[in-house]
Amino acid sequence: MRFNRAITPVRVLSFDLDDTLYNNHPIILNAIRAMQDYLQSIPAWANKQGDYWLECRRHIGNTQPHLQDDVTTWRQVALRYGMSQLNLTKDEIERHSNNAYQAFAQARSNITVSDSVLAMLQQLAKKYTLIAITNGNVDVEKFNLAGVFERVYLAGPDGKAKPDAALFQRACQDLGVKPQQILHIGDSLDTDVQGANLAGCQSVWLNNQSTAYTYKGLADIEISDILQLSRLS
Repeated sequence: MRFNRAITPVRVLSFDLDDTLYNNHPIILNAIRAMQDYLQSIPAWANKQGDYWLECRRHIGNTQPHLQDDVTTWRQVALRYGMSQLNLTKDEIERHSNNAYQAFAQARSNITVSDSVLAMLQQLAKKYTLIAITNGNVDVEKFNLAGVFERVYLAGPDGKAKPDAALFQRACQDLGVKPQQILHIGDSLDTDVQGANLAGCQSVWLNNQSTAYTYKGLADIEISDILQLSRLS
């Protein structure tokens, strides 16, 4: 654990979820595969050339850019758009869109957080209020993070995606704390650290991936293993 700046007293620990408390890479790949398997079972979809899903997703992202802050709605709208181009009935469009999304969502929440991480969170919860702030669409109530966080803030339904300050500001308002009383922990310099810094919160960067980031600011604390947070308890 490296301190780049001395931190001030904290009341709330805010956690990013994906790739911070668990490895999300295999999970998202499995979720995409589950969705694609369903889509390929639809003859009209399977007959499309190239990566039809990617084309649909890009089309909606370009024509409705506001949806990029809400990955759930973006995916759902892109699926309905793709179905609408296949000469299906309205009922078929709705049914296949919903089924494809549910295949994704079910696999998306097929997550098991390690016992060591859960034990650490349980210990930290004795001293701090624990919340989650995520740009993703995972449902913590569907796996073993259920009940861990007092609040979970999702980009889209609860505000613009990180690094925008909106989710952090919402948390401050709901919890009745000042920004500097929140310490946000995440794996991304570009979204987590930059977002926390812009909102006036304190930040921890989990630096355990070989990722090139554009943000040049510093986190208050840098760690290489999430379990190093145990030192805060």
